[in-house]
Amino acid sequence: MKAAVVTEPGRAPVYADFQTPQPQQGSLLIRVTAAAITQLAKLRADGKHYSDRPTYPFIAGVDGTGITEDGRRVYFMLPDPPFGSMAECCVISEKKCIPLPDGLSDVKAAAMANPGMSSWPSLIARAHLRKGETVLVNGASGTSGRLAIVIAKHLGAQRVIATARRTNVFDELKRLGADETVALTSDTAALKEAFETVMQRGVDVVLDYLWGPSAEAIIAAAHRGPQGVPIRFVQVGSMSGESIELPAAALRSSSLQLIGSGIGSLSFADVGAAISDLFKATCSAEFPISVASIPLSDVTKAWSMTETDARIVLIP
Repeated sequence: MKAAVVTEPGRAPVYADFQTPQPQQGSLLIRVTAAAITQLAKLRADGKHYSDRPTYPFIAGVDGTGITEDGRRVYFMLPDPPFGSMAECCVISEKKCIPLPDGLSDVKAAAMANPGMSSWPSLIARAHLRKGETVLVNGASGTSGRLAIVIAKHLGAQRVIATARRTNVFDELKRLGADETVALTSDTAALKEAFETVMQRGVDVVLDYLWGPSAEAIIAAAHRGPQGVPIRFVQVGSMSGESIELPAAALRSSSLQLIGSGIGSLSFADVGAAISDLFKATCSAEFPISVASIPLSDVTKAWSMTETDARIVLIP
């Protein structure tokens, strides 16, 4: 079969032949219909994601949509190496398959899954968001962050505060539902003051897509929040760095609760339930996502495309 084959770290996958997987007991053979290029897929391809240390060569892709041999439309995730979702076929455990609702296309489901799942289970299963609370989205300019604004409001947040480095995106973030914006300036004093002001007004949940300096500033400002009111800080991504400096006093002087949300933090059952709920909501809600469908044969070029804000979805 044809697939997006990763031959070594640091190089884009190539469109090449790869052995066709054979289903074993408890697994399904999926004819893949769509698979998105995500940051997670890229990190795993390079061997830089905590969830996997690959052996090369292997097929790229951590999730996708497809059709089972008995005709069911499904979303599937985390196939066992060396197989991945960016191929004509994939073998996957049945417990890692989620039925697709009739009102949701395969392409949109593939595009929505990864960015939507960065916020939906983070807010529901990790932060236990309650109606009327305030959510701070740290790093809201990308696809995942923009969706997080809309999803937070959909799930009942009363106020959403969005941060971004590029101030020219603020109008768009407000159109999506952000009530307030914070510029992630390199001026440490200005950033400290901005987050202290935000915390004084009250923040219940932080969705952090960045880590790094901005996360340090948020954590340092947490003590300015109302005394005794928990701030659930959910760490989702690390676009600004893999580590931070965390003074002990920052935890002892505030009601900050540090929580992670990612592969390993939730059971497959919880992840499956969250994805199912996300897909059902996507059928009726106006979740903004731009999609660019590209043939799987063009994977090498598509892997490094930077001129589009659209979510790139490969079609076998």
